[in-house]
Amino acid sequence: MSVDRQSDIREKALKDLQQSEVLMLGGHFDYGNLYHGRVYLNAHQLFRHPSTIWRFAQDLIDLLPSDLIQRTEVVAGPATGGALLAHTIAGLLDSRRSLTHPPCSFAPFNVEAAGGLALRPFYRRELAGKRVLLADDVRNTGETFARCAALVRESGGTVLATVEIYDRLEALRDLGVPNVALAEYKAPENYKAEDCPLCKAGTPITRF
Repeated sequence: MSVDRQSDIREKALKDLQQSEVLMLGGHFDYGNLYHGRVYLNAHQLFRHPSTIWRFAQDLIDLLPSDLIQRTEVVAGPATGGALLAHTIAGLLDSRRSLTHPPCSFAPFNVEAAGGLALRPFYRRELAGKRVLLADDVRNTGETFARCAALVRESGGTVLATVEIYDRLEALRDLGVPNVALAEYKAPENYKAEDCPLCKAGTPITRF
């Protein structure tokens, strides 16, 4: 696919994400981690209608190199948003391949009570010796992908690449594999809650 075509897909996706109120810009959001900011990816809106995530997943797959589509054996993602996206991609990848191609599998990473990620024994066995595509709804620092990649490797699998609907362009972790984003947008600076200029200006928290 040409660079111009890729750029067209990403520009359209960014507009569609905003029009569907999945990517919310210019608000005042409490991220629940003691930070506030102006940009929020509303995963609830993204997954509310199955047709919405199917459409964005189709566009994301359009950006993937053909060899990656052919080589992927398992698509895995963290619960909940990443797992739903991974499940959708796994099904759609098979529609891009011949009927004789082995079907693509799916594996979710569960969130533990302590806040970490884990793989059930069933899925650890499923990943052993497999080529894995990691998917998530948004990439922030890349730390979630790094934890998922570690679990894949511990299970004996190989990470081929990472993909996401929205990349904030703030990743601090390099996994040494390609990363493909449907939409890219450099978000404005986040603020510690106690220093948030929006709070000090009396701007109400955006509710939805």
